[in-house]
Amino acid sequence: MKIGIIGAGNIGGNLTRRLTALGHDVSVANSRGPQTLTALAEETGATPVPVEEAARGAEIVVVTVPLKRVPDLPSGVLDGAADGFAVIDTGNYYPQRDGRIAGIEDEGRTESRWTEGHLGHPVVKAFNGTYAQDILDRHRPAGAPGRQALPVAGDDAAAKAKVRALLDELGFDTVDSGGIDDSWRQQPGTPVYGLRAGVEGVTEALAKASPERPADLRG
Repeated sequence: MKIGIIGAGNIGGNLTRRLTALGHDVSVANSRGPQTLTALAEETGATPVPVEEAARGAEIVVVTVPLKRVPDLPSGVLDGAADGFAVIDTGNYYPQRDGRIAGIEDEGRTESRWTEGHLGHPVVKAFNGTYAQDILDRHRPAGAPGRQALPVAGDDAAAKAKVRALLDELGFDTVDSGGIDDSWRQQPGTPVYGLRAGVEGVTEALAKASPERPADLRG
């Protein structure tokens, strides 16, 4: 599968490592330009590209940049993706880093709904509460004891199914956490955020979540 990754930080870099190891054709981009991704490309075989080209031909596009950087992505950044492509949003709102975002704070939009508005395309929220190193170290075959589960939210059933299948291939079970308006259940400060548990534990944690954002996560 052709996969585009926008953002080469901890999550983006480790997804590049795992996805190339699984045989996927990965294009990776960051804000500093493809010339800064030479080492990652040599390590993994991924193709470093400008941000504007990351989605070209991709069946799945991963957007994994700080939330405050989402509005800075080029107009039409998803142009040229394959028909029926899915977008994975790994983003989280941290006011101390991102500044105050009125669309989230005042209008009550979830982080991923706000991101959708800037991308102009539906997203599937996944990996936002995952430790980056776990992508490399905690994957397990299907049915293996201790296999970790990750919550996945999204409105597009086909896109969500495609993302869940990819996570299964990466070595993780998944739990459907609802639509994007329900994705507050997996935002920072919720019981599932950073949780290392199986399907049952993740399902219980999602049910315990409160829509009230903790004071230290409000701008």
